[in-house]
Amino acid sequence: MTAITGWLKNRKSCWKCSKKTTIKNRKMKIDFDKYADGLVPAIIQDATTNKVLMLGFMNEAALAKTNELQKVTFFSRTKNRLWTKGEESGNFLLLKEIRLDCDSDTLLIKVDPVGPVCHTGSDTCWNEKNSNDNFLLELEAVISDRKNNPSDKSYTSSLFAKGINKVAQKVGEEAVELVIEAKDNDDDLFKNEAADLLFHYLILLQAKGFKLNDIIEVLKGRH
Repeated sequence: MTAITGWLKNRKSCWKCSKKTTIKNRKMKIDFDKYADGLVPAIIQDATTNKVLMLGFMNEAALAKTNELQKVTFFSRTKNRLWTKGEESGNFLLLKEIRLDCDSDTLLIKVDPVGPVCHTGSDTCWNEKNSNDNFLLELEAVISDRKNNPSDKSYTSSLFAKGINKVAQKVGEEAVELVIEAKDNDDDLFKNEAADLLFHYLILLQAKGFKLNDIIEVLKGRH
């Protein structure tokens, strides 16, 4: 575990009780004066994978610019000016959420990264692959790629090309096959049919313009 990721995990309770800002609510009382240079640390985290991507610094102007552009903007101590991440490379950090810790002196900024984050070409500044530890979300990303970048060799792409009716029909077929296997005692066949159903269910969600997290939020609301 890297030092920064370990530090972030140790501060989990601080973020849990932290203040949250969205596009509609941007008022946070950040203690910029706590640091001599007026710069507060800004930890950048992928909103989907939860991977820590990089660490930067912000002053009041950088935070205001971030909210204005909806792209993370730092104060670069090297350039001695505001610097929007990706302004040269195109690898922007699209703003999703900002949280302020319980001491009001450190920001946690959740983003959707466009391309690799590190100037070396790595996904993160710690040379980690920016992938989710949850395999379902990783699989969902692959399905999304097959939808947005279709390939003639991809079964998933071909299914998307046939339209929503065909996708929905396939989910129905897989559900029936799972029910049939549930009545027998072949565990391997049952698990394989369950996997087929789940896979095609994820495709159906994508075809309808939703993600698994959208459904998880519905379940959380019912809980």
